[in-house]
Amino acid sequence: MGADDGRRVTITAIAREAGVSVPTVSRVLNGRSDVAPGTRERVEELLRHHGYRRRTSRSVRRAGLVDLVFNDLDSPWAVEIIRGVEDVGHGAGLGTVVSAIHRQPTAARQWLQNLRTRATDGVIFVTSHLSPPLHAQLRRLNVPVVVVDPAGVPAMDVPTIGATNWAGGLAATEHLLSIGHRRIGFVAGPTHLLCSRARLDGYRAGLEAAGVPVDDKLIYPGDFYHASGFSGGTALLDLADPPTGIFASSDQMAFGVYEAIRRRGLRVPDDVSVVGFDDLPEARWASPPLTTVRQPLVEMGRLAARTVLRLSQGEGIDSPRVELSTELVVRDSTAAPPTGSPDPS
Repeated sequence: MGADDGRRVTITAIAREAGVSVPTVSRVLNGRSDVAPGTRERVEELLRHHGYRRRTSRSVRRAGLVDLVFNDLDSPWAVEIIRGVEDVGHGAGLGTVVSAIHRQPTAARQWLQNLRTRATDGVIFVTSHLSPPLHAQLRRLNVPVVVVDPAGVPAMDVPTIGATNWAGGLAATEHLLSIGHRRIGFVAGPTHLLCSRARLDGYRAGLEAAGVPVDDKLIYPGDFYHASGFSGGTALLDLADPPTGIFASSDQMAFGVYEAIRRRGLRVPDDVSVVGFDDLPEARWASPPLTTVRQPLVEMGRLAARTVLRLSQGEGIDSPRVELSTELVVRDSTAAPPTGSPDPS
């Protein structure tokens, strides 16, 4: 008899209702990657609906918890990652412990001390640098680790989950070029993050491929939050020859750019086009709806959780470095530059 929650729900019953084989359900439960996304979502939804809880072997002790560690939790971007991790956790009978360490060594040490007093099946770090001492201590605790959007290059034995940030930066820049923009500003993300540097490199590559010189005066540093988008947009519009299009490397910064444009009495996209990066839920409800690069944040969270689950069960993984595809989503915040705009090319 399979695991149940009092209603004797079995893997066989789940498989029959989903229209798949029993081994397919087993692969979903074990976090295996060789299941079609649509099939996986259908099975996970049925597992959640029936409250299925996987029976664990007596030889393998499971804590029933996964730790999800952020530097900060004041971003809707973080919520999307949490959604993905919890999707998988619910289906596998795992709870999620969410922590924020605010980039403070004392907070990280306190988190680790708390971890020593309880069990966990694995840790997912998000936009973090996994220092060698911390990694060594987690290894001693026999805790598997996955990093989402690493801040630096992690150890070879630490799996990472990311997105095709360079391709996304290239796609955003090529879109603005394709509709006639040649003065394209860029509000960058934190330079210590690999994803930020990749988006900047994609922006540079797009300009260079089009024969448009890269003007460092059009690149403004940011931190992914609204305020830096506003200050970046303001600085770019203050230039003697301001850009006709601005690519912000996060949606939140793009919304800050919107405000800078509005305070000048200008309009998006009539006077200045704007492109973001992330495709947060509010991007489609902005005024106007934001053209942006979609990165699959929920799926990144899901894949991180599946990877931790497999590692906690002593299973191998298909690849230690995974990048999920980004996609340009064109909405109403981009248009051809105003008539009469200078063309430096």
